[in-house]
Amino acid sequence: MISWQDGKTRCFWANPKNERYVRYHDEEWGRPVHDDQKLFELLLLECFQAGLSWECVLNKREGFRQAFADFDLDKVCDFTEADVDRLVENPEIIRHRRKIEAAINNARIFRKMAQEYGSFAQYLWQWTEGKVIYDCVNTTSPLSDALSKDLKKRGMKFVGSTTIQSYLQAAGLINAHQPDCFLYAQDTKK
Repeated sequence: MISWQDGKTRCFWANPKNERYVRYHDEEWGRPVHDDQKLFELLLLECFQAGLSWECVLNKREGFRQAFADFDLDKVCDFTEADVDRLVENPEIIRHRRKIEAAINNARIFRKMAQEYGSFAQYLWQWTEGKVIYDCVNTTSPLSDALSKDLKKRGMKFVGSTTIQSYLQAAGLINAHQPDCFLYAQDTKK
């Protein structure tokens, strides 16, 4: 158990030496997201996390924001091979060509799904019938397995079950705060 200066107890993974990470834990992670732009940002970042730590991705978030047009879905959908080449050279992001190509591909599929369902949020939240699930134990679940399978069938890349479980946690469909965390039972809809 980490002793926090403010007296609050947080999830074990929140690094007290990284203020950005603590703010993310306290102000964003696990709060239900219904905004498509925010859902797109989280999906893009989670796909880059595959095989890495979230802290690594979070530390490069502003670089990603600049590199990916402030996570503007339509702009990212219009990225070309020249943009891929430019991004591979950008030291402010994770320069993994396949993940960069996947981010653009996933943006295009995300947009199609948003059009099909009225919003990507409507597509996503239907999986839980609009309810938040509490699960601070699993790194995959039947929900992440099924959602991952559906997204892959639609053509998305880097959306394995572990990545999707993490995405669902970040977007607040799964509240994964630990029972002793000050945010576990708190209303996180704010």
